[in-house]
Amino acid sequence: MLARGNRITRGAEYKAVVRGGSRCAGAHTVTYIVITGEARPSRFGFIVSKQVGGAVVRNTVRRRLKDVCARSLPRLADGVDVVIRALPSSATADFRALQRDVDRCLMKRAAA
Repeated sequence: MLARGNRITRGAEYKAVVRGGSRCAGAHTVTYIVITGEARPSRFGFIVSKQVGGAVVRNTVRRRLKDVCARSLPRLADGVDVVIRALPSSATADFRALQRDVDRCLMKRAAA
């Protein structure tokens, strides 16, 4: 589980990362990354729309993505903001497929 300090919570922060961040697309997710360089923990945000599925499916995908990010947190540099947009195919993807998508993008752009 991601601690509160590791989550993006405001709409303006989501917008800033999506609009100003580097974009990395995978089979099941699109990852936006901004390296702020600030001396604070890395933060994550998740966008899982109704196109992914019903509420149960969306929450399952969100929980899986949170777990993937929590496992990746020690390898990231400080001050990195990440927003992950789940694509409709993420509803049927298993945990390992989501982990491969996210890890590939994080290690390419934001590794410590």
